[in-house]
Amino acid sequence: MKKLSARRRHPLAAVVVLLLALAATGGLYAAFAPASKAQADETAQSLAIDEGKKLYSVGCASCHGTGGQGTTDGPSLVGVGSAAVDFQVGTGRMPAQQPGAQIPRKKVIYSQAEIDQLAAYVASLGAGPVAPTKKDYNPEGADIAKGGELFRTNCAQCHNFTGEGGALTHGKFAPTLEGVDPKHIYEAMQTGPQNMPSFPDTTMTKQNKKDIIAYLDTVNGDKSESPGGLKLGGLGPVSEGLFAWIFGLGALIAVAIWVAARTAKAKKS
Repeated sequence: MKKLSARRRHPLAAVVVLLLALAATGGLYAAFAPASKAQADETAQSLAIDEGKKLYSVGCASCHGTGGQGTTDGPSLVGVGSAAVDFQVGTGRMPAQQPGAQIPRKKVIYSQAEIDQLAAYVASLGAGPVAPTKKDYNPEGADIAKGGELFRTNCAQCHNFTGEGGALTHGKFAPTLEGVDPKHIYEAMQTGPQNMPSFPDTTMTKQNKKDIIAYLDTVNGDKSESPGGLKLGGLGPVSEGLFAWIFGLGALIAVAIWVAARTAKAKKS
């Protein structure tokens, strides 16, 4: 029998086999490897929007419309951004109990995770102010004096010079800022809720907002002192005038009665 001559392999055959093996391994890795960070973030954001839409349909759509377009009972939410949602829902103002001249602050009924989901859905309806990070509103290292100057110029007309709040017209009022979370103060300046004007970054910079927050944190802090003694709530001429009217006029009446009684007694004697 004739021996079959062994086939000789081409020199590049081993290289081709190796490349095919590597390609197969790469395909398997691409199929089973974990998603990139960008893909994971996009997926998480999509899930947050979906969950937020469900929450919106239950708690918000009856007033603001099924697509956030607004109704006769509530304004449009297209373009208000995540900052407005975080402020309104995070302070308990929304969902509102009933319509009125002004929606007051009340107990928060949503968790922060649910608020974030609602904010993600509303933000997907149109671009708007974005909820700040802790770095934006942390008062550490801010210019307190500059913040006081900015607050007295832009805010004291309604909120009083120490943020105690005050009455407005037609049943409206500027709420007290004492004890309010710095994040919500920042968001209020971003979005201008209810009767308040908005102060975007083009009007008031992030640093200016931080300065104002630092000022309020100082004047309403436990270590702050009133140089004038009893501050009567810090409400200015309203409370001071009422105090003078009640106690000052009362004292004058008491003195007049005492003088009249002494005069009558002197005449009898």
